[in-house]
Amino acid sequence: MSSTTLDPYTAKAENTSLSAQEKIAGLHEIVKSAKTGMLTTHGSDGHLHSRAMIPTSRKSNAAFDDTQLSLVFIANNATGKFDEIRNDSHVNVSFCDTNTTSWASYSGTATVSQNKELIHKHFHSSMSAYFGDLKDGVHKGNAEDPRISVIEVVPQEIHYWVATKGHLARAADAAMSKVTGNASAPGELRTISQSEIQLTQNLNNK
Repeated sequence: MSSTTLDPYTAKAENTSLSAQEKIAGLHEIVKSAKTGMLTTHGSDGHLHSRAMIPTSRKSNAAFDDTQLSLVFIANNATGKFDEIRNDSHVNVSFCDTNTTSWASYSGTATVSQNKELIHKHFHSSMSAYFGDLKDGVHKGNAEDPRISVIEVVPQEIHYWVATKGHLARAADAAMSKVTGNASAPGELRTISQSEIQLTQNLNNK
């Protein structure tokens, strides 16, 4: 049997007819609603480690612009995730909107920077609470603190699922599937390919 036959849910839910811009708009809605993502890195022992991270804004008035697909995080470089990124830059960032059950998964590579201009671009005062002031005159928890670094995740491929039916409609759809034997797909699976990501990166770099 083909994978399509064995996985009727994916075959039914996958939407390949949308433009790149339409897919990006749908993705941004999920990330904006979820707010917090889980950044997963590889330890040197092969274990996977995940932690909650909130992507920062590239613009003061918006979390994401129309075509931005990379994710930027402000983080403490004294934490273990930096060793893990240096060991293996391949990471995943996932988001889930619990209100709708829509989710998104970014597979890509992470780079680390202590560029002060970049830090000032993304740092805001509320982040100080995550670093604390060590009262040594150096580690103040502000944008000049040497512990502060930027992690930028550039995706290579993005998969996401967007709910197209509400809770009651999803329950009815699942009940009908039990009767008919057909797979229930109360949403759409969408993929933003590497070529589409590269195109948007080129637009952002102009």
